[in-house]
Amino acid sequence: MTEQGNHPRHGLADVIHAPVRLSIVAALAGVEKADFRFLRDTIEVSDSLLSKHLTTLEAAGYVQIVKSGIGRRVRTWVSLTPTGQTAFAAYKESLEKIINTRD
Repeated sequence: MTEQGNHPRHGLADVIHAPVRLSIVAALAGVEKADFRFLRDTIEVSDSLLSKHLTTLEAAGYVQIVKSGIGRRVRTWVSLTPTGQTAFAAYKESLEKIINTRD
């Protein structure tokens, strides 16, 4: 078994660390919920790439996805879960420690 070191990089959640997932979580952190199209346009990715990364975040328990019908259209809403909010706060804290590390 490998022992985890003391460097703050060990606090970076792999699930969040991918650039697209980090962009998604950061965009959601400032809002109660966002619709799929808003997220797609905000982080500038394709529908399929956004769907793929949302699936990963949902499986980790970091986001909740809710579909609702408006007329004939279905809208997809995404929000950070409490687990996702906690993970993002810890991720930001780890980044700050890395940035502020002095030799």
